[in-house]
Amino acid sequence: GQLDWMVTKGALSSIMEVCSFAETEEGKVESMGPDIRAAILQQFEQQSASGFRIIGVAWKNVTGDPVINRDDEKDMIFSGFLLLEDPPKPGVAGSIQQLEDLGVTLKIITGDNRLAAKHLAGEIGISSEGMMTGEEIQLLSDQALARKAMHSHLFSEIDPQQKERLIRALRSGGKVVGYLGDGINDAPALNAADVGISVDTAVDLAKAAADIVLLEKKLEVLHQGILDGRKTYLNTLKYIFITTSANFGNMFSLSGISLFLRWLPLLPVQILLINLLSDIPALTIASDRVDEEQLKKPKKWDIKLIRRFMIWFGIQSAVFDYLTFGCLLWIFQTGEKQFQTGWFVESVLTEIVVLLLIRTNRPVLKSRPSRWLLATSLFAATATLLLPHIAPGALFGLEPLPVQLLIFLLSITCLYAFLVEYSKQRFFRRAGY
Repeated sequence: GQLDWMVTKGALSSIMEVCSFAETEEGKVESMGPDIRAAILQQFEQQSASGFRIIGVAWKNVTGDPVINRDDEKDMIFSGFLLLEDPPKPGVAGSIQQLEDLGVTLKIITGDNRLAAKHLAGEIGISSEGMMTGEEIQLLSDQALARKAMHSHLFSEIDPQQKERLIRALRSGGKVVGYLGDGINDAPALNAADVGISVDTAVDLAKAAADIVLLEKKLEVLHQGILDGRKTYLNTLKYIFITTSANFGNMFSLSGISLFLRWLPLLPVQILLINLLSDIPALTIASDRVDEEQLKKPKKWDIKLIRRFMIWFGIQSAVFDYLTFGCLLWIFQTGEKQFQTGWFVESVLTEIVVLLLIRTNRPVLKSRPSRWLLATSLFAATATLLLPHIAPGALFGLEPLPVQLLIFLLSITCLYAFLVEYSKQRFFRRAGY
């Protein structure tokens, strides 16, 4: 009958299992004895240690039925290796160090053999100490794997199911886990990760499983993405801190003083104007600078921290409001319009001051706000001080304030600023934020 060749390729261990013979350099076919097997394995280890990915190749002659199935993979002739070289891109080691400076721990999870994986890890600066293989992982319970995976940075000879299991083990230890992969075998792990990351050149299945698809195959993109994400988070938190504490304090102030006055503490239109003026600088928080030391630490949403901040600084805001009320009523003996105007000015100024102070953990003079935030804050403060003294102010029920009262309001704002600055540093230090 017709003589055909059947060729098979794959991981060396799998190929060796189906081979009974080996082809010599001269083209002769010899029985796969212990000496030949040892020589093949020695060559495999040498090439793997040099960083090559190795595929074994075997063949045999077949006759008869052209349909080939898995049972035909036996008594084959080992032909040799295919050596694939995929060196890391220049600058990868530097990018990895940049990520580690941000508190991001990188681990390699690969299906490559342990020697090739160890060579790659050494080239890019990742420790291979405590390397785990798929065979070792198979013997561990989920709890034991979670403990060991935390301390290992290199995992080799890992199959797709083990990749997924490793990701789940790391997540069970309280870590936020991202996984970067571009092959079909990476899809389960991409699904299991908190953030699945693939690249534009990946297979469709990997891109479908990923949460993020990078248009550039560079670790620098990840580094910049993490920085931008942390800046967005920290600036969002500034806004939440400011609005929750201000609203919480105003709730106590407005409801409390209403019990003792024969008139409204603030007109509805004045409340809207306060919100408008204080929101002008708040809208530019997104452009604000973030302190470098804050960017280096991973952050999580902490509702308890936000609640503690709201209560602590909201109470301080209310205390200064009541101090202002007392002075307006008993020292300056203001009437309805002057009282409303005085509290209007104090409310806006203190809210702007709080915004500029709590935007940073540092002492206020050691952290510059963005130009937009500073400019809008100055604009809002200037408008607040001018409105009672110009014609449009009358439309909002405001009236001019005497110089002594203006000096008092500026003084109480400065006193409030000193208290907030002191309290801020104590609060953030105790919260470990």
